[in-house]
Amino acid sequence: MYWTLELASKLDDAPWPATKEELIDYAIRSGLPMEVVENLEKIESEEEEIYDSILDIWPDYPSKEDYFFHEDEY
Repeated sequence: MYWTLELASKLDDAPWPATKEELIDYAIRSGLPMEVVENLEKIESEEEEIYDSILDIWPDYPSKEDYFFHEDEY
């Protein structure tokens, strides 16, 4: 399993919080790349574990604070 920023960002609009099966269903119905579906399928999780955001799946996912762009300056 590997996540890239591009693949993980595809889940930004996912219906959080969600279970692994709900995320896989969302990825398939939304036509996301198969790499996203495959990565979700490889997640080792307990049955019905709830994920609140992409950070629960990929803790290194960058947040808005990680960028040096300040929206309030423009």
